[in-house]
Amino acid sequence: MTRTPIFPRWANKLRLVAGLALGGAPIYLTGFVWYGFSPKTTDIGYQPQQPVPYSHALHAGELGIDCRYCHNTVDKASHAAIPATETCMNCHARVWPESEKLALVRESAQSGKSVAWRKVHDLPDYVYFDHSAHVTRGVGCVSCHGRVDRAAVVAQEQPLSMAWCLDCHRAPERHLRPPEAVTQMDWKAPEDPVAYGKKLREAGNINPPTDCSTCHR
Repeated sequence: MTRTPIFPRWANKLRLVAGLALGGAPIYLTGFVWYGFSPKTTDIGYQPQQPVPYSHALHAGELGIDCRYCHNTVDKASHAAIPATETCMNCHARVWPESEKLALVRESAQSGKSVAWRKVHDLPDYVYFDHSAHVTRGVGCVSCHGRVDRAAVVAQEQPLSMAWCLDCHRAPERHLRPPEAVTQMDWKAPEDPVAYGKKLREAGNINPPTDCSTCHR
């Protein structure tokens, strides 16, 4: 007497499929967590809304204001200073003095209370990064911050992770330029960037630190 199968024949393949799924699940989950929680996924593109609309594309791009006019400690200290209200009012006391968009800036100038700007590039508390150590040695602003001169609203362009930093420090020549050109967003090396960076180092114009303790104290 022939018995009628309880399960269809394709059910025999379930063991193989289940085995592959269970065996591959740990690999998939590891990759998912690694990529899903990496700075490339969580940080790149971070673009907080600022209390006052400020266009770098207008100020740094169209008007050509040097980065150091507002971030005036970037080549002198570890932190790139957020511009004081007085810096804004140097122009806006006469330029668009009644604009509603600048109401908070005018209030800040009258009260002495700083505008609560929101940080875009916010490194973890355990990270020490010295802007002056990089800027004075020929690392351009664009290497880390991208073409902010084209950005109406600034967003994080790079992951700023330890791996990303190490990639640069292993081959810094491709990011080097004459120190006087560090704030020029559209600067291009006159030849292959790596070869030009090596020439700058050999000429003694710049001397990128090779000792980690220069920045990590």
